Amino acid sequence: MTAALSTAYNLAPIETIYPFAQHQLDVPGGTINYVDEGRGPAIVMLHGNPTWSFFYRRLILALRGTHRVIVPDHIGCGLSDKPQNYPYRLENHIENLGRLLAHLGIGQYDMVVHDWGGAIGFGNAVQRPEGVRRLVLFNTAAFLSPRIPWRIGVCKIPLVGEVAIRGLNGFAGGATLMAVERPLDPQVRDGYLLPYGSWHDRVANLRFVQDIPLRPAHPTWAT
Repeated sequence: MTAALSTAYNLAPIETIYPFAQHQLDVPGGTINYVDEGRGPAIVMLHGNPTWSFFYRRLILALRGTHRVIVPDHIGCGLSDKPQNYPYRLENHIENLGRLLAHLGIGQYDMVVHDWGGAIGFGNAVQRPEGVRRLVLFNTAAFLSPRIPWRIGVCKIPLVGEVAIRGLNGFAGGATLMAVERPLDPQVRDGYLLPYGSWHDRVANLRFVQDIPLRPAHPTWAT
């Protein structure tokens, strides 16, 4: 299913810097939202946590004149559905990406990845290596590690993480302050935070943190 525009959120406050038509695809458990702009060789851009397709707004504008630029919001993120009882495992996100590429008839493509987008994109590339022409990597990871930043480690603590991330917006809100070298323009900050305004809407912000595998018993370790 496709839709001309996502109606779940009011995009008017950011339309001057994020002027893209929105499309939707039903996947098991919900609907994912995506941007599909331009024509030419395909470029797939995958965001991380706690951002969304808004993260790539300037690259979409720069490349849509010569390429077909496809930028999904992972389920639970951005303008996609935010089901409360969804598994939110790496394998689910990899499967959803594969469904989107098949739905759009994408054969070969360049892939741009950031943060969790790396693990998701790499997972798809392992399953279908013939499809990836080039990889562009931004601040991401591909391998298991027993170490994570202490701020993220704190957010994995039961109850503490829920209060900090879902209650206080400490992950998305905190990122707009701690993950920048200079203050964000207010409109840009509002854009990043637009889809994450409530406990309900921050479910994937927490679930992505909980899905970081630090030991073999974790469900995502094998993936």
